[in-house]
Amino acid sequence: MPSPYLYTHPVPPKSTTGVVAEVHAQITRDFGIDRAGPFMVLSSAPELFTATWALLRESLLAGPGTRTGKEVAALGVSLANRCAFCVDAHTLLLHATGDHRLGETVARGGIPENEHHARVLAWSKATRVPGAPELAQEPFPASEAPGYIGTVLAFHFINRIVSALLNESLLPADAQKYRLVRSVAGRTLSRAVRRTLTPGESLAFVNSRANGPGWAAGTPVGPAYAALGEAAAQGAGLLSEADQDLVRETVAAWDGTHPPLVWDGLPGRGRPGARLAVLAALAPYRITGEDVAAWFEPPFTDHCLVHLIAYGAFLAVEHAEASLTAATAATTATTSAEESA
Repeated sequence: MPSPYLYTHPVPPKSTTGVVAEVHAQITRDFGIDRAGPFMVLSSAPELFTATWALLRESLLAGPGTRTGKEVAALGVSLANRCAFCVDAHTLLLHATGDHRLGETVARGGIPENEHHARVLAWSKATRVPGAPELAQEPFPASEAPGYIGTVLAFHFINRIVSALLNESLLPADAQKYRLVRSVAGRTLSRAVRRTLTPGESLAFVNSRANGPGWAAGTPVGPAYAALGEAAAQGAGLLSEADQDLVRETVAAWDGTHPPLVWDGLPGRGRPGARLAVLAALAPYRITGEDVAAWFEPPFTDHCLVHLIAYGAFLAVEHAEASLTAATAATTATTSAEESA
């Protein structure tokens, strides 16, 4: 059977030890999925592996807001980012919540009948585009912001890791393309999806104790987000200062649209590290074997490649987070002005 991993060779969970083995066990228990591809591909970089899991667990699984609503948000982000693997995965997980019709409706491009879910879907898809009008009004109460915002930012990161480093097939022979398989597979996950988890149990595995951004204040989502940002930033050290500047400036100027196959701001293969980081941020599904081979030479390892992709991916996450924060601030200012008028 072909490996699902495009450029790396993750160690099987049963062969791991220490923190990595403990996190694999928590993923299996709390997420209900053994050997989950997005985490497996990060396992060569333990600090990224643990922080990515922490952000997903504390927002999507244990954070405030309904699991169904947050699954809609995760699916919306994955559709916006054209991550076929994650679209299929969250369609299955919506089946696991028991709302089979909702999963099928969203996956095929339809609008949910439930007004709240329709608003969450539109908002989550718009988080890719800075200044999108759908961001002006969050479709959840402020108390649920850590769950919903944490989920969409987790998947802005995970989508990019998956698109860059995994093949698109969720199940062998693309079996997830069949509705019956999606329904049956979802049912096998229903027990895990319906469990109530204790918030904060993943934080023992991350190094950061920073509070994180204001929208996550006072919740485990904040330290998890901060830990992922710190771990991803380590990838900058794989680039020269000039390449770091190029990557940051390119992402900062990005309007959230999907770029063409070739565009003026895309570094050539003469600057292979910068090229990989920019593609990871803007269009990870366009990374090719040639792009990777141009950079991935000794002394670089799987650990290095994962960190470089994560660096570009998290710059895109920060871009989205800044847009969400700006939209929330603008809405708050408008509301305050109207109330005082």
